[in-house]
Order: sequence, then C-alpha cells, then structure tokens
Amino acid sequence: MAQQETDQRIGEGVLATDQDGFVVDTADAEARETAHRERGTSRPITVVGNPVLHKECRTVTEFDGALATLIDDMFASQRTAEGVGLAANQIGVDAKVFVYDCQDDEGVRHVGAVCNPVLAELPPELRHLDDSNEGCLSVPTAYAALARPDYAEVRGQDAHGNDIKVRGTGYFARCLQHETDHLYGYLYIDRLSKRDRKDALKQMAEGTPRYETVPNA
Repeated sequence: MAQQETDQRIGEGVLATDQDGFVVDTADAEARETAHRERGTSRPITVVGNPVLHKECRTVTEFDGALATLIDDMFASQRTAEGVGLAANQIGVDAKVFVYDCQDDEGVRHVGAVCNPVLAELPPELRHLDDSNEGCLSVPTAYAALARPDYAEVRGQDAHGNDIKVRGTGYFARCLQHETDHLYGYLYIDRLSKRDRKDALKQMAEGTPRYETVPNA
C-alpha cells in the first residue's frame, strides 16, 4: 500500500462528540462500516480454550497503519461471523481493541472502534439489570441468560489515539460490556453459574458454527 493511502486511512473517521462529550457513533454508520469491511480481510474466530482469550490483552500504544489494518480486518471478520461486536483476541491478536456494529433497543445503529477500553463505574440509580440471553462468537451456538446493567459507559481511545467516551443502552450496553470483558480475559460464560456454564459449553459442543473457527491444540 502506498504511503499516501496509509496516511489517509489513519486520518479518516474521527467522530464528532455530543454535548456530554460522547462520540456520535450513529452518524454515517453504514458508510463507515462498509469502508472498514471492504478494506479488511476476514479472519477465523478463536474459541473458548484458546489461551489468547483467557488473559488480559496488551495495551495499544501505536496508533498507526498496522492498527488501522487490524480494525478493518476486525470489521470484515465481524460481518462474516454475523456478529455485533468483536474483540481483537477473538481473531488471535493480543491487543486491547474492539469494534462494534450494534443496534440499541430503539433500533438505532452504532458503529465504532475502541482501544484500551475501561468501563465506567455506574451509580446505583443507573444500575438497572437486564437478564436477557447472551451469546458469543467465541462460544459458538451457545446462549445463556446473564444479568448486566442496561446502561454502560466506556472510556478509551479511538484509532488515532484520541480520548473518547462511548455510551449505550439496552442491547448496545450489553455489547460494550461484553467486548470490554474480552480484552481483560473474560468470556461471558465466566460470569455464569457452574451449571449454566456447563450447559453453554454443552450447547457449543453439540452445535456447528456458521463461520470459520481456529481449532484449539
């Protein structure tokens, strides 16, 4: 790739912020996702048991062309697997970055990428739990009810190293929490009871993924 094209990719896609300082990740969502995906190369998904999924990922310190390529590949991989969020370690990369293309409960589409995410501690008045079913591309064909707050805020950096804040409600809030968990070495099944975790792994063993996965050694 020519240097000019690389510079253009690194410099594009800086999102505006609202009056509270949160990114407006709903603007041009389809166009931005399409651009990432069409530049990217889809990669197979790592599954539970792969060591990269069970440890905290490395902090992103270089906001360069390699990171831009990784994010493009993550969007392509996410679409191939028909997911709504994807963490870097789910395609075998030890880096604190996740991407998302997720609707909230009002049907509004959110698209973006977050590096080095940290979930904000919520005051009690915002901790309304939702015990909907949850699934994971790294635990294919399995689902289980898991209580999570129906509102979430994540602080981190964008692909250019700028500080950002992302917030979501409903299903999108669940996505933000789920993907942040991944980057600290946690799968959603790690938050289940032993019985429910065992059941989820049984569902996985009995199912057939609809996308390519990386066999565990």
